[in-house]
Parts: sequence; C-alpha cells; structure tokens
Amino acid sequence: MHTMWKGSISFGLVNIPIKLHTATEDKDIKLRTLHNKCHAPIKYEKVCSVCEEEVKPEDIVKAYEYTKGKFVVLENDDLEKLKKENEDKAVEIIDFVKMEEIDPIYFDRSYYMSPNEGGGKAYSLLRKALEETEKVGLAKIVIRSKEQMAVIRVYENTLVMETIHYPDEVRKAGDVPNVPAEDKVTKKELDTAILLIDQLTTEFEPEKYNDEYRTALLELIESKRQGKETVTAAMKEPAASNVTDLMAALQASIDRTKPKTAAASPKLAAAPKKAAAPRKKAPAKVKKEA
Repeated sequence: MHTMWKGSISFGLVNIPIKLHTATEDKDIKLRTLHNKCHAPIKYEKVCSVCEEEVKPEDIVKAYEYTKGKFVVLENDDLEKLKKENEDKAVEIIDFVKMEEIDPIYFDRSYYMSPNEGGGKAYSLLRKALEETEKVGLAKIVIRSKEQMAVIRVYENTLVMETIHYPDEVRKAGDVPNVPAEDKVTKKELDTAILLIDQLTTEFEPEKYNDEYRTALLELIESKRQGKETVTAAMKEPAASNVTDLMAALQASIDRTKPKTAAASPKLAAAPKKAAAPRKKAPAKVKKEA
C-alpha cells in the first residue's frame, strides 16, 4: 500500500512514528473527450486571459485574490518554507472525545495509519487505550499544504485517521432555502412512516451494496468493444525530421557552390580547322630516248 505521508503522532509523552496510507479509492470511470471529427483526444492548454498566449509552467506564479482583479503574489520559496515548518511538527493529539459527539457532516477523508520503524509498541498502546475508553483522539495535521483537524480511531484492529472540516468550513443548515419550519403531518402519516422504517431496518452490511450505474456503464463499454464499435484516433502527420532537413540543406549548399561551366565566347572559341587542301601530284617525268 502506497505511503503518502510520514511523521509521528504524540499524546502526552508518548510518540508514535507512523505512515499514512489512503484508505479509500475513487472508482469512477474516467471518460475522455474526443473531437467528433477525427476522434483525437482534446487538449486543454493553459492560456493567459489577456495575452491569449499559452503559458509555460515556469511562467506561472501563485497569488491570492483579495479583491476583484487585485492579487498578492506568493513566491514558491515562501510557500515551501511555510509548508516545511508545519510538516516537520509532530501531530499532537490535543483532545479525546466520544465518537457520537461528532456529526458525520464534519468528516472528509480516511487514511490508514501504520507504525513506522520502532513504533509498534506505542501504536498498540494507543489502539488499546482508545478501545478501552471508547473514545477517539482529536489532532491537527498538515497534508498537502493544508492544516486539517483529524480524528484518530480504531477500525478493524487498525488505527484510522479521519480528516474533518473546521466549523467555518461547514455551511449553516439555516441558510438552506425552503425548509419547512414546522412538521405539518398527521399522526396517521407519522405512524405509517415509522412502520415502513421498522420494516426496512436491518444491520449494516456494506458488501451487499454496489454502484449499479458503474456496473452498467462497464457492461455497456465491454459490449461495444466486443461488437467492434470502436474508433481509432487520427494521427498527427509527423514533422520532417531534422536529419532530412539537414541533408536537404547540405545538398542545396553543394549545388550552390558547384563551379558553373562558362559559356563559349566568340573570342575564346577555337577557330574551325580548315579542310586540308588536296595534295598536288608531282608531274610525271618523261624518259628521254637515247
């Protein structure tokens, strides 16, 4: 199981080195968005709202908008220093309370806690003490740059940390619109509703519940895949490689620097050879008679 946080939990003089592991996982089916024309995935780019230019990660800064259009820029170094100062602190259990005193609306995420090296005995001590007293511990912890309240309790022989919301993070129920101020129901209606609840009351068995929508969606996807109802994303034309560009540039350079053959000039042109004159025959000698 992946470790997502390391630190220590303390109560009184007892210090427990621990690791946190995410106790739940999101099993939602992730659907991609495609371009209907060519079925290629859609890209989401970070673009400046004024310059309308794509912004690189190194050109992005974090800021707090204290009023419309006005910001306080926070440097990464300052944020990292603040994060380090808080994360280095041990998580201290500040109070112990009864679990039923905490309304479920406060609960956020669950994490399993395992003892780190040398923490086994102290881990067992806290687990046993919580079981015997039937209480849970309230603590503060910094996770992903956010300080959170947390409840530490026992679940199936394992310590579990439940992050909980601060009171100012829970909206007031009184602000919910159209909630009837009074119960305008008859006794007969109430008795019938209570009877129905009694008939449907059972012990909680989480294994018998499942995500019917997710199951149906997976079956639909598989049936389409088996029936070859699939599409293939269009591929972007590969750009000409640098090697090809380089070879073309070299060849062009060679062609440009080749010596050009000079055109024949009348002055430089060799005079045509004259045809050789026919050789005259020597006159025949007359033999004188004696």
